Amino acid sequence: MYYLLPLFQLLTVSQQYPSFEQQTIDEQVSIGYGLAIGDVDGDGRPDILLADKKAFVWYRNGDWKRFVMVENLTEHDNVCIAARDIDGDGKVEVAVGAQWNPGETSDTVQSGAVHYLVRPEDPTQQWTPVKLHHEPTVHRMRWAKAEEGKYHLIVLPLHGRGNKDGEGKGVKVIAYEKPDDPYAPWQHWVIDESMHLTHNLDVNEVGDREEVYVSGKEGVKVFFYLRNSWRSNWLIKGDAFSEVRVGRAENGVPMLAAIGPLHGNVVAAYVPRAGAQKLNRAARVVIDEDLREGHALAVADFVGSGRDQIVAGWRNPDAAGYIGIKIYIPFNPLWEAWNTKAIDIGDDMACEDLTVADLNGDGKLDIIASGRSTHNLKIYWNRTGE
Repeated sequence: MYYLLPLFQLLTVSQQYPSFEQQTIDEQVSIGYGLAIGDVDGDGRPDILLADKKAFVWYRNGDWKRFVMVENLTEHDNVCIAARDIDGDGKVEVAVGAQWNPGETSDTVQSGAVHYLVRPEDPTQQWTPVKLHHEPTVHRMRWAKAEEGKYHLIVLPLHGRGNKDGEGKGVKVIAYEKPDDPYAPWQHWVIDESMHLTHNLDVNEVGDREEVYVSGKEGVKVFFYLRNSWRSNWLIKGDAFSEVRVGRAENGVPMLAAIGPLHGNVVAAYVPRAGAQKLNRAARVVIDEDLREGHALAVADFVGSGRDQIVAGWRNPDAAGYIGIKIYIPFNPLWEAWNTKAIDIGDDMACEDLTVADLNGDGKLDIIASGRSTHNLKIYWNRTGE
């Protein structure tokens, strides 16, 4: 536990702590590169989707049976997956990124791939991949709502073409629009080329549209759709980031959580100063400096406190020899004091990615995490208050 206020002050703060119960649902993951959540089979319950080393798979909510959507799609590894119901039929549309070869930043044959997966009538059977335009080093992707009735697939390469050590041409951030016939040509647009080494992105709802936050070695940019095009502004410039997630400090005031620098050791919160409402007036609070290869991040309210907690996972042993997942619980909305609690610390979760969803419909958010060297997939059921 980490206390930043005198003990007598902390004792006056009423704080409920989250409690989680682990369940391993797969012990034979090759490399759990990326996770997504969504209803695959249309039964009204969220399923788990995973980009594994050579297969894109999903796990059925309830019995958690594993089904292969497509495997051996490209010569090199798979790397990312995006799943969301964008047409309102109650079933997710799925896009994937593969041919993961980050050392090759120029050759579009040997590095990078983007496919849309066409669902069969029975989603437990093999899906049909449709190849889309791509850039080398495709690394992350998310569906984002541009405006009412319109969603775009935002794809983020790690490097710009020909880049070495993050220097050279800018990363081509690309937006794709799905046609009614997924086999028809997809429109796509390069929406930014100003960043030179990116890592991840998050999507945040703002009214009837969404904003996309992209993190990298130069900071964080926020993208928004306005008058038929994507536009962007620098939100934070000068700090290097791997992971970024947007949540709430309290009463709707936004808060940004980050891991930095790239594959870094630092967990930080960016919280608007007292009286401010926007992230461009946020102060940086360093919450933890002890991770090793921090590679997974989420923000959510697991206890119903009205403000989000931060969850971070790392994949290499820290100074104490541990890998795992921690949760950071603020005592006030400015993160002037917080508590750190282990969710899974030891040698059994080299966390490559994690996400959050209410999997059992009890109104409490659960954590789903994939392990890299530990080759596993776990659910951490939220048992707070039980």
